[in-house]
Amino acid sequence: MSKHILGISAFYHDSAAALVRDGDIVAAAQEERFTRKKHDPGFPARAVEYCLREAGIGPDKLDVVAFYDKPILKFERLLETYLAYAPRGLRSFWEAMPEWMETKLHIPRKIEKALGKQFNGDYIFTEHHESHAAAAFFPSQFPEAAILTVDGVGEWATTTWGVGRGNRVEIREQISFPHSLGMLYSAFTYYLGFRVNSGEYKVMGLAPYGEPRFADLILKELIDLREDGSFRLNMRYFGYCDGLTMTNARFHNLFGMPPRKPDEWINQTQMDIAASIQQVTEEVMLRLARHVHGKSGMKHLCLAGGCSLNCVANGRMLREGPFDDIFIQPAAGDAGGALGAALFAWHQFLGNDRNANGRSDTQKGSLLGPAFGSDEIADHLRGIAAPFHRFEQSDELCEKVAELLIAGKAVGLCAGRMEFGPRALGCRSILGDARSESMQSMLNLKIKFRESFRPFAPVVLEENVSDYFELDRPSPYMLLVAPVLADKRLPVANEMARLQGTEKLKVKRSVVPAVTHVDFSARIQTVDETRHGLLCRLMRTFREKTGCPVLVNTSFNIRGEPIVCSPQDAYRCFMFTDMDALVLEDVLLLKEEQPPMKGAEEYKRSFLND
Repeated sequence: MSKHILGISAFYHDSAAALVRDGDIVAAAQEERFTRKKHDPGFPARAVEYCLREAGIGPDKLDVVAFYDKPILKFERLLETYLAYAPRGLRSFWEAMPEWMETKLHIPRKIEKALGKQFNGDYIFTEHHESHAAAAFFPSQFPEAAILTVDGVGEWATTTWGVGRGNRVEIREQISFPHSLGMLYSAFTYYLGFRVNSGEYKVMGLAPYGEPRFADLILKELIDLREDGSFRLNMRYFGYCDGLTMTNARFHNLFGMPPRKPDEWINQTQMDIAASIQQVTEEVMLRLARHVHGKSGMKHLCLAGGCSLNCVANGRMLREGPFDDIFIQPAAGDAGGALGAALFAWHQFLGNDRNANGRSDTQKGSLLGPAFGSDEIADHLRGIAAPFHRFEQSDELCEKVAELLIAGKAVGLCAGRMEFGPRALGCRSILGDARSESMQSMLNLKIKFRESFRPFAPVVLEENVSDYFELDRPSPYMLLVAPVLADKRLPVANEMARLQGTEKLKVKRSVVPAVTHVDFSARIQTVDETRHGLLCRLMRTFREKTGCPVLVNTSFNIRGEPIVCSPQDAYRCFMFTDMDALVLEDVLLLKEEQPPMKGAEEYKRSFLND
């Protein structure tokens, strides 16, 4: 009889649920996709409901429920931190207490309620970084590998390394709170005017516009970095232990200005600060990788934890690091802890074998969320009187959509199972022509309603990745940054050298300018027939017509909202932006044929006037 394990992450950031049947990943999803609350930290009741529905079971068929950290240990850290800094930090301590006393110390009670008191199996609680380690290693293709997990903080650990062999992971060393690379990067995220725990990727995207002229200052004053990658932060500059902000007055004086307000223009100094913390972060990760390689003797590395979403650092570790290959958990942050806890329970708690073939991972393209049937979609569109075109043959659909892309149109794609993790990987994506000089600014300003400096990622046919980028392997999860090949760049070095900051965006830098960042880099996703049938066929059609195997791929959402889940979400996003066309499985909708949607124009104006 099959065994079913439900993994849960909740009550901190980006809660999620994952279900494993006999070691096979059946389903995984973040709660935000259902509630439409970005990074929803609440109990993932709807994600749990989806996972059970996808598995075709009720709560009574679950054998184990695994939670992704140990709340008692986390509460211990909260108390000890307060006592260490008391009486400073009293306000933040008392603000945290009600939620801890009501919810976070009573996890089984919350789970029992969500499962309708029908669950009769075992509970297990993994440590936070054990969940990350399990999520990194168990789905990987490697029979054995070194494991590195780096984030803000779990219970006490902020950075760990260990090894995975067969059906076991073992953590060997850790760096403990308050010394945290994740917290350091988040402090700069806050200082630069972005939201902590969601805006870190903006800092990474901003960095190439600046020069790392503050890197030495950061290494001198803020972080004591050792050759083996271990480090200590100078806590005199930070406020996250005893206050309500990440940084304090000493930090602000060090860089000569107060924190940037979210609506303020970003100046060159702030771009230089972003470049500096990005360079320091990359150096820390590289030193950690070298240390782990030397200590473990492993040829392969598995990565998880929020810092593993730093694609630039990942790319450097692959190119410059000592490992032959790396696997990065696509849901590297807290959401992935749900999957890690479930896999830990199956392999390490229950002692079941793991079979890794050394070639392909078992993450299934991270396409682990819900899918929607064509008839269901057509019925919904008829119900709202939305005109649409339905294609019996996917080749005909691909022909039409390729023509739209060539004409400079932005096309939403909602087809197949929703992605698990923060990246849209071709099933909940907005696509555009990477050859277009205006596509990057158009998508940012008219569809995403976001900062103009933000880069877009290329999606490229796997068989052509080495024709455009300095990458010699698949990158199916958009977690590696690599340079655009020299023969695809344009000779603009002198022109670029005369410009500063976002002025560099005006220069056409390569034959695929919409996905080439100002430092000639790109965050790459590769596509193959196995993982992405419809998208792969569309891209091959586009290649046949244009000779180019590259498209723009950005997440199907607008600023402040999660990636779309359902066709209803997709249609609303389509109508509330200047997107030109929408693909819902075998259905195509064109904007000019749609009746007006109430509130759409007012919504767009609110962002354009922001």
